[in-house]
Amino acid sequence: MIKPLADRVLIEPAPAEEKTESGLYIPDNAKEKPMQGKVIAVGPGKKDENGKAIPMEIKVGDQVLYGKYSGTEVSVEGKDYLIVRESDVFAIL
Repeated sequence: MIKPLADRVLIEPAPAEEKTESGLYIPDNAKEKPMQGKVIAVGPGKKDENGKAIPMEIKVGDQVLYGKYSGTEVSVEGKDYLIVRESDVFAIL
C-alpha cells in the first residue's frame, strides 16, 4: 500500500454518477470527475520552521471534499487513487 509523505493524503475517489436525477444515463466521456472520496492513508504531517511536527487534521476513514483538478492520480493493483496535499482538501463531510 502507498504511504504518503509529509502533509499528503491518499484518497479513493467516489464513483462518478452513472445517471442524472431525471434518470438519463451519462456516457463515460461526459462524466464529471468526482470531487469527494474516502481517505485511505495520511502522511505524518508538515514540520514548522523549528522542526516541530504539525499534526494532520484529516484521519484515515474520513469522507472529504477536494478540488476538481487537485492532486496526482495513481493506480495501484488496479484501483485508482488520488494523492493530494492536506491544503487541497476543502472539507471533511
